[in-house]
Amino acid sequence: MAPDADPIPPPPLPGAHPAAGLTIRAREPEDCAAIAELVSLPRVRWGTLRLPFTSREDVRQWMEKAPAGHLQIVALLDGRLVGSAGVHPDKGRRSHVGGIGMCVHDEFQRRGIGAALLAALIEAADRWFNLRRLELAVYVDNEPAIALYKKFGFVIEGTRRADAFRDGAFVDSYMMARLKG
Repeated sequence: MAPDADPIPPPPLPGAHPAAGLTIRAREPEDCAAIAELVSLPRVRWGTLRLPFTSREDVRQWMEKAPAGHLQIVALLDGRLVGSAGVHPDKGRRSHVGGIGMCVHDEFQRRGIGAALLAALIEAADRWFNLRRLELAVYVDNEPAIALYKKFGFVIEGTRRADAFRDGAFVDSYMMARLKG
């Protein structure tokens, strides 16, 4: 390829239909306040292990403690932070495995933002990290998230009963994984 030629873009992953005006980029330290706001939203908190009243300082410390080699990305819609996600490679005999975590702003769910974040994570895991297995946990009543993960090839491998305490009751979680062909 000539030095001034445009690079060939990677093939799109199935299910990735990003919203107009959507940008996916690396998480930056200055995203701290927006991420603190994001993880404090009721639906985000409902679908994750986050506790209420997360402070900016808590988020700043969590961001600073992110291990090297973990990929952390955010979704911006017309410049506003509306999602956050990451892939966390394991070590040693599980160095072929990565854990996935993600959330999308309450007001922007079901608009393709989660699909764009997940597509970016899978592309990085497959083409840059050489991860063979991606895994995640999702609450059994989070049907939109489960449908999204299935769309990208994740399958339910098991159920963790009474996995987390949420809103006054215990909730089960599915363990889901995707194996690279």
